[in-house]
Amino acid sequence: MLLNALLGKKTIMPTVETALPGRAEPLATEREHYVTGRPLKGPYPDGLRTIYLGMGCFWGAERLFWTMEGVWVTAVGYQGGITPNPTYEETCTGLTGHAEVVKVVYDPEKVTLEKLLKRFFEEHDPTQGMRQGNDIGTTYRSVIYTESADDLDAARRMAEAFARALVEAGAPRSVTTEIAEAGPFYYAEDYHQQYLAKNPGGYCGLRGTGVSCPIV
Repeated sequence: MLLNALLGKKTIMPTVETALPGRAEPLATEREHYVTGRPLKGPYPDGLRTIYLGMGCFWGAERLFWTMEGVWVTAVGYQGGITPNPTYEETCTGLTGHAEVVKVVYDPEKVTLEKLLKRFFEEHDPTQGMRQGNDIGTTYRSVIYTESADDLDAARRMAEAFARALVEAGAPRSVTTEIAEAGPFYYAEDYHQQYLAKNPGGYCGLRGTGVSCPIV
């Protein structure tokens, strides 16, 4: 009973009054991407665009995108909540409101947003609400945060298309992905950045639905 109560609290978004206070200073990270050697926090070349994607645990999600042609750099962090500059331990309490997300900086001349979103929808289960498999809590919810109105519209179109594909496949649930304009992105601790490159045998809980996402 106590475990169920604790898990229940972790699936409820906090309010400004109940959220943890956080801190003014950002967490320390390395300056360069562990795999590509490119600057983790910029500056980025002109013409690149950014999308933020949450698919549950960010370790495996980040690896999905740094391996894609046209993706210039990736980073993991916390977004969509209240607490400024949270730590991993704080986000795990459910009292920051943040989701674990991957910042994907990409070249739109080499890979389209729609191709990135196709991989997003196919490589996790975006129907589970405040969880992803055995990972339970607000921090593991499915999210897309965009930096422009056009990208927001594109994300909504892709979500609708995937929802229709789920219905056609007879899936029992529909898309619960949170889609919104991007708020502040807080870089996660250095040991989380490119975690599966540093720890090849590390945990990756990504599981898709087996349903193909059409590009629209």
